[in-house]
Parts: sequence; C-alpha cells; structure tokens
Amino acid sequence: MAKARGLVEILFDTCKGCELCVNACPFNVLQLSDQVNAKGYHPSMMVNPESCTGCASCAMVCPDSVITVYRVK
Repeated sequence: MAKARGLVEILFDTCKGCELCVNACPFNVLQLSDQVNAKGYHPSMMVNPESCTGCASCAMVCPDSVITVYRVK
C-alpha cells in the first residue's frame, strides 16, 4: 500500500504565527517563517514536506482557519 502524502497550504498574509499548528504536527513538518507578513507576524510554513502525511492536525487546531490540507496517494 502506498504511503499517503500531504500538502499544507497556509494563507501567508492571514496567519498570525500563533504556533499552534507547529506544536500540533506529529511529524515536524511546520515551523514559523523568518519572513514577516503584511500584518507583522511570522506565519507558519512547511519545512519538511516529505514528512507530511496529510493528517490535518494542523488545520484542526488553527483558530483562524487559514490552513488547508490536501492528501494524495
């Protein structure tokens, strides 16, 4: 059986960098960006995309619903 892969899409200018998604990810896929968005926050970004399984834990804990997770086989 093929391993499921995921893709996390984060709305860069809407993310407030609360780090809830970073802490919720069981595979250490996310971290805060060094770049600052339009609101002055360091948004989350994917740093280990090959480790993402598409579990959507990050999207479930996001208080602003700025994360969309896609799952592919």
